[in-house]
Amino acid sequence: MSLNVIKKVIDLGDGRTIEIETGKLAKQADGSVVIKMGDTMLLATVVSSQEAKEGVDFLPLSVDYQEKYAATGRIPGGFLRREARLSDYEVLISRLVDRALRPMFPEDYHADTQVMISLISADKDIMPDCLAGLAASAALSVSDIPFNGPISEVRVAKVDGELVINPTLSQLQRATLEFIVAGSEHDINMVEGESKEIQEAELVEAIKFAHTAIKIQCLAQKELTIEVGKTEKRVYSHEHSNEDLKKAIYAATYDQVYAIAGEASGKDERGAKFKAVRDEYIATLGEIDDVTKFLAKKYYHDVEYDAIRNLVLDEGKRLDGRTTTQIRPIWSEVGYLPSAHGSAVFTRGETQSLTTVTLGAKDDEQMIDGAFINGYQKFLLHYNFPGFSTGEVRPNRGAGRREIGHGNLAMRSLKRVLPAEDENPYTIRIVSDILESNGSSSMATVCAGTLALMDAGIKITNPVSGIAMGLITNEMGTKYAILSDILGDEDHLGDMDFKVTGTVNGIVAVQMDLKINGLSYEVLTNALNQAKDGRLHILGEMAKTITQPREDYKPHAPRIVTIRIDKEFIGAVIGPGGKIIQEMQRETGATISIEEKDNQGIVQIFADNKESIDQALTRIRNIASKPEVGEIYEGKVKSIMPFGAFVEIMPGKDGLLHISEIDHRRIETMDGIFQIGDEVRVKLLDVDKQGKLKLSRKALLPRPESK
Repeated sequence: MSLNVIKKVIDLGDGRTIEIETGKLAKQADGSVVIKMGDTMLLATVVSSQEAKEGVDFLPLSVDYQEKYAATGRIPGGFLRREARLSDYEVLISRLVDRALRPMFPEDYHADTQVMISLISADKDIMPDCLAGLAASAALSVSDIPFNGPISEVRVAKVDGELVINPTLSQLQRATLEFIVAGSEHDINMVEGESKEIQEAELVEAIKFAHTAIKIQCLAQKELTIEVGKTEKRVYSHEHSNEDLKKAIYAATYDQVYAIAGEASGKDERGAKFKAVRDEYIATLGEIDDVTKFLAKKYYHDVEYDAIRNLVLDEGKRLDGRTTTQIRPIWSEVGYLPSAHGSAVFTRGETQSLTTVTLGAKDDEQMIDGAFINGYQKFLLHYNFPGFSTGEVRPNRGAGRREIGHGNLAMRSLKRVLPAEDENPYTIRIVSDILESNGSSSMATVCAGTLALMDAGIKITNPVSGIAMGLITNEMGTKYAILSDILGDEDHLGDMDFKVTGTVNGIVAVQMDLKINGLSYEVLTNALNQAKDGRLHILGEMAKTITQPREDYKPHAPRIVTIRIDKEFIGAVIGPGGKIIQEMQRETGATISIEEKDNQGIVQIFADNKESIDQALTRIRNIASKPEVGEIYEGKVKSIMPFGAFVEIMPGKDGLLHISEIDHRRIETMDGIFQIGDEVRVKLLDVDKQGKLKLSRKALLPRPESK
């Protein structure tokens, strides 16, 4: 059997290459490629239905990234011992690819489309996430699926002061900024990442650097498309149309919609008025078929889209009456929940987050058991978006991809200002429950999370705030308006959703999605500068509630004491099968964890009262201390011999109290002197070369007066 395998090699310019191969695997998919960099290999496939489903006016695109455990030579954990639902990490990579691809499909293409990307081989130092977008786009490029690409994604990082494309995992640990940037040959359409309080100009520089690499990767895909012979894409017709109906709806409703948009009403009131105009017009059409009704609603949505955008561009007015740079009213409160370790309410306009901070022990760390990423993390942030926050009835099915993505952005922002690990022994969990939502609840989570951390007494280095920016442009791109603190409708009807978080010193995280082509770096710079002004304004409003972390934790918050012991005592503290440490936890009520680090034992004692900590601390110190000659101990008789008694002066450490060292008077026999379990105060006289302890009781007794 002959294979028509075609390969393209992309030179990264530093001796590393990326190889694209098609024609060998998964040939029944509409498009499939294997991307290889080092030993990391991704298989990407794409399949799209030939016809769209009736009544669908959007692109039903699904993107799934999954890591095969065999790629790293591991067997999955859990009962099933097989790959299961996507992990949060895999969901986040799927979202990165989805957000880069979705704007590049034709607006009138509505067929079910599925992109699947699998990690099939892993290089421990080459991260696969920065290759997933390239893999997906390349699979589309070798298919006949209509696609206005190609696009690519790269990671850009600044390592030791130099910008690097797709850095290794070890390099990334030294990076001061790292962003995944996606775009086409001409434009950037997605950015996500974090940084150490950088300035706006440094972010723009990094994006430009990434775009240079993206252009090269897009050119390679174009060449691949030609070599495979897929320059002609499939013909489709997924939309009904009725130009006369469209013109009639515009003529009858545009002025009304424009007037309602300019009334500066609330979300619910405005929505009700828009719906009334639509329903009133549809009623004038009389008995109509389903297709006509569907088109009427679609065209009316287009009327809203144009009217609201034109209001901003022509008059500088927004739906709620604000100027383009104005931030909605803000109020916040800390300590709202008396039983939480830290809590805050943050409200900006019609968006509200109730956020809690919970302090836990080392045992509360989250175990990450992925194929590529595994280990433990001690900072968790969970974001919840219930239906009632937007006045909807929606079943609670757990966190979806949106919740995972929004929570990750807030987590990236806040982890940058947490104290160093040796200054913060706690596992920290933040939970943001969105109680109201009308624009940028993820940014409300960042603000509420900052306030709750300070309320909990966590010594963050700086408060963080976040703001969502929007963009509206005309068809020619000659006129634009940048909107600060966007509403939900402005997000939906705008051309950009640009979230920026940072401190007074600079940017710590960014998430940008563009729905149009042709965003210039001038507009991007203006948006970043306008975001900075808004971010600093929000920080000022937050400072009216609390300016710095509380001096101490809440009285009911648990405490952690950390001590270091010699490595040789780790086993003694744990005991056979964990017997000793479990017994200490049971009897003291404290949680005790121990790990070896830097050739020492690091012991953490966690409890919600000082007495439990003190008890556990004493017992551990007794086990892990070395007996010192000359010290006095309260011992316990463990066994009695004819020549003396063996006394335990520390857990597991017995010494001989010879019959001659019991008293100043001469004792002939041990009969009746001690009972097993008697407590006796002794002094350690000596430790011989074999480690045997020589004890004395008489050394602590007053000498009898000589006669």
